Amino acid sequence: MRDLLSMAGLVLAGLLIYAFLPRINAALRRFDERNIARRRQEALDKKDRLAHYKHTLMLAEEQVEPVSEYNATDERTGERVTRYLFEGESFTTREEAEAVRQDVVLSKARAFYMELPAALAHRGKEKLN
Repeated sequence: MRDLLSMAGLVLAGLLIYAFLPRINAALRRFDERNIARRRQEALDKKDRLAHYKHTLMLAEEQVEPVSEYNATDERTGERVTRYLFEGESFTTREEAEAVRQDVVLSKARAFYMELPAALAHRGKEKLN
């Protein structure tokens, strides 16, 4: 009886693996493609002297919320219009909101580079102790 149950469990596990094989293969393929793209980018970054700044901007951009879109009633005409929201402030065009967002991203990146010398100096002191 015990052998029959373990064989049934083994067959069931095999059937489940077979059923989910396309999903598993797709996930592994996406993982592999991301690794290939990352390695390609790392090779390109070795040749690019501005790569550090680009990565800093990408990290700063990840920390800032995106511009969202919502429908509102225009105060003057009473018609439904599309507005754009960034950090609680409403904008009439996406370009205005994206410009303000870009300024916030750049200020975060600048703040990182302002704090970098102190962080590097602190790191050097820890190695000495």
